[in-house]
Amino acid sequence: MSNSKKKKSAAREWIDALVFAVVAASLIRWLLLEPFTIPTASMEKSLLVGDFLFVSKMHYGTRIPMTPLQVPLTHQKVWGTNMSSYSDAIQLPYYRLPGFSDVERNDVVVFNYPVEFQYPADLKTNYIKRAVGISGDVITIKNGDLFVNDELAMQPEEMQYSYDLITNRPLNADFFKEYGINQDSYMAFTNNSGYMIFATDQVVERLKSNPVVTSVTKRIMQSGGEAQISFLDGMELGWNRDNYGPLKVPADGWTIEMTPENVMRYSFTIEKYEGLENVEVRESQLFIDGQKVDSYTFKQNYYFMMGDNRHDSLDSRYWGFVPEDHIVGKAWFLWLSLDKYESMFSKIRWSRIFKGID
Repeated sequence: MSNSKKKKSAAREWIDALVFAVVAASLIRWLLLEPFTIPTASMEKSLLVGDFLFVSKMHYGTRIPMTPLQVPLTHQKVWGTNMSSYSDAIQLPYYRLPGFSDVERNDVVVFNYPVEFQYPADLKTNYIKRAVGISGDVITIKNGDLFVNDELAMQPEEMQYSYDLITNRPLNADFFKEYGINQDSYMAFTNNSGYMIFATDQVVERLKSNPVVTSVTKRIMQSGGEAQISFLDGMELGWNRDNYGPLKVPADGWTIEMTPENVMRYSFTIEKYEGLENVEVRESQLFIDGQKVDSYTFKQNYYFMMGDNRHDSLDSRYWGFVPEDHIVGKAWFLWLSLDKYESMFSKIRWSRIFKGID
């Protein structure tokens, strides 16, 4: 009787290797690191469109999957198709393993887009913003300047605003390229008198010294509400992107009296993220399961997220707080950066490779 084992076929070896690779990659993606690509300009210039980064699950603690029935290494759809990659037949309660730290003020955080209600919480689209306010903070914006707890907030070094750039002659793409303004970050006025640009303070100061520039003015919304601020009726409050608040960020265990003002400010959050089945607002009063509620105690922490490109970011100013159970991880470091306006080797932004994220 031979003791030798039957040799695996080449096909079986390939299958075993593939299964091992998928399991290993899935564990790394779930427990440690997940790749992420910057798709929009909402974080420029801190993060650029075409930046590829790793998100650390370890910093805040790995979140146990709430939707476990899912095709490995997918998010919402099966690769290259419109087929759902998951089943919501089983939904587990939120739980997070111990991490290195809590979400800290000014961390750059990846999270699930809260108002995408057609998906389970852990399968909503991933967004990336800066956590300018943590649980218990009071957020106020005055003439475009952010204040947290009545103190001027930290300003990211490469934060951008929009400006009116008035010039004495038409400008071309090469001119803007010299100032680090890409083709998606400027737009000519219809009367050809100038341009609307997105730029940092440093770039604005350089532009002011150029003889073709007549003036550069920050586009601040002075008064009037924005209808897009829908989670608490920005029109009625008269709040807009540049004049906003004060608004307190809810914290786990914080109890509030349900005054008409608090009903307006917090009923959306209570209804959508606190795990309640039947929440209604009638005549500026909050009802849970048909019973009028005079006070409410929040069940989890929340965060206020804003993009560093302050005038080109749909963020917590518009759609509200990010619940703790929607936090994916901390943006850690870049591993590649590609410029869509360049070609060949010039396409790679070499200076950004392996750059940490502040």
